[in-house]
Amino acid sequence: MILLYAIALLAPDPTPEALALGKRLAETGTLAALLPIIMAKETEELLAEHSELGDADKATLRAIATEQGKAGVDRLMTATGRAYADKLSVEDLRVLVTFNEGEAGRKWREATPGVIVSAMGEVGQLDFKGDTRKAFCAKTGKGCPAP
Repeated sequence: MILLYAIALLAPDPTPEALALGKRLAETGTLAALLPIIMAKETEELLAEHSELGDADKATLRAIATEQGKAGVDRLMTATGRAYADKLSVEDLRVLVTFNEGEAGRKWREATPGVIVSAMGEVGQLDFKGDTRKAFCAKTGKGCPAP
């Protein structure tokens, strides 16, 4: 464990080009495509929790949510970009960014949220932990919920 930590410390920092490409890749990736939908949903949930708010307060809350969202997304994209720059070569980053910023990448990004919603609608709610617990109980008779 200490050896891995030492190796990580000795690894060179990503170049400015790698960091810039990593952030561009993050900003054109799947997470960046999904975050606006998640933030809009959570903003509407916040508003629903406070039905006492008037129109002006609702507008203020939406504006604050937008501001907070932009700041959070920027931090996340910077961190994700750094991680990409750490894990991928500059050559790989160039290829990926070229794809993501091209027409096919744009279409893929636009389609992704709807594809995920459609797939989740077809599959239904996923409960990995619960399904695993049930299957383990059925197979071994152990870890079953109390009757």
